[in-house]
Amino acid sequence: MRVGFILGEIGSGLRRNLSMVISVVLVTCVSLAFVGAALMLQTQITNMKGYWYDKIQVSIFLCGKDSVAPTCNGQPVTDAQKQNIQALLNSPAIKPYVKSVTFETQQEALVHIKDQMKDSPIVDSFTVDQMPSSFRIGLADPEKFPIFKEAFSSVDGVDQVVDMRQLLEGLFKWMNVGTAAAGIVAVLMTVAAFLLVATTIRLSAFSRRRETGIMRLVGASKTVVQLPFILEGVISAVIGALLAILGLWLVVVLLVQGNLQPASPLTPYITVEQVWWVAPVLLAISVVVAGLSSWLTLRRWVKV
Repeated sequence: MRVGFILGEIGSGLRRNLSMVISVVLVTCVSLAFVGAALMLQTQITNMKGYWYDKIQVSIFLCGKDSVAPTCNGQPVTDAQKQNIQALLNSPAIKPYVKSVTFETQQEALVHIKDQMKDSPIVDSFTVDQMPSSFRIGLADPEKFPIFKEAFSSVDGVDQVVDMRQLLEGLFKWMNVGTAAAGIVAVLMTVAAFLLVATTIRLSAFSRRRETGIMRLVGASKTVVQLPFILEGVISAVIGALLAILGLWLVVVLLVQGNLQPASPLTPYITVEQVWWVAPVLLAISVVVAGLSSWLTLRRWVKV
């Protein structure tokens, strides 16, 4: 009987404040969508770092006929300078940080650039003499790039030392900015949802103050009187959380797996499994925010 009564009170409250309930659902949906997006974006960054950092190479580009670096002296690299660079790579100070070494000739560099720019109208203008030969070094630890920069930048015959991580860090930096922005918006929207739930519960309790007064007179406990109001807020917030989860699932299925993954199959994009990992977090946040807001409102402002 008591369960049936509480369910009836919840249904009555939801019907009486339908517009406010819809507002709570929408605000909760948007706020938790930002929370989920921030969590999944950070997961995407972690996946990409783990994938690409293992493939990072240091490229030691050697002097060509047009090199202007002080270590080139306006001359192409000599065989003796190449042997000296190779010896440094095999030295006890450098070798522990080297996973692999590949030497790319000027002819191989020309083939690679033409393959990468095969659709460009200027691809046929490249010549062998314009291409630098290079040592491509796989790193045992991607974080040790500064060692190679310091050791080889001033060596005769070296034009420049380039780390692929420098290119990736720019991308990761902007992705982290996006994550932070989504997190800030999520916090603001969560606060808005908290306040909206509180307002909704206050209005609902005020509109039913006569019924709650009668219930207290006939001996109903404070918990029985307050529980329907708290559950109203929780149910509204949970519906919003479910809509947010559905939205994130659609984004992953339609945008990420439907478009981005086929266009770049080697990139480790987030999957639907990440959505199911985020879903319990969003549901827990919705229950805690709505339940706490409702309880504090009833305790502070509404004497039931």
